[in-house]
Amino acid sequence: MRELDIGEVVRRSGVPASTLRYYEQLGLVQVLGRRGLRRQYDQQVLERLALIGLGQSAGLSLQQIGAAMPQGAGLALDRTALLDQADALQRQILGLQRVQERLRRAAACPHAEDARRCASFRRLLRAQQRVARA
Repeated sequence: MRELDIGEVVRRSGVPASTLRYYEQLGLVQVLGRRGLRRQYDQQVLERLALIGLGQSAGLSLQQIGAAMPQGAGLALDRTALLDQADALQRQILGLQRVQERLRRAAACPHAEDARRCASFRRLLRAQQRVARA
């Protein structure tokens, strides 16, 4: 097992040292010990950091990521949580696609000088009002 000091972990992962220390406080990564003042990590910390990044890009909170990752060296995944998040992302994607299409229709409206005269723009506003009330 090769140990990596904090500087090497930062260099290889792109994760700042302050973030590593924060992840340590949250229990997402573990320090093996110290060599002088420098924290030492197991080489598998790089995989854990990649998994944390993947979870964040999928919209998971650090707490959700922590719950899905076991303590120790393993990288077990909570499949139910992953599928739930994938479903939530799909709903968000569909909603954003609807907004995108409405924006395109409103932008193409011939009444650009007064958006209130544009039926597409008025529908966009009504849809937004419904979202705000929900």
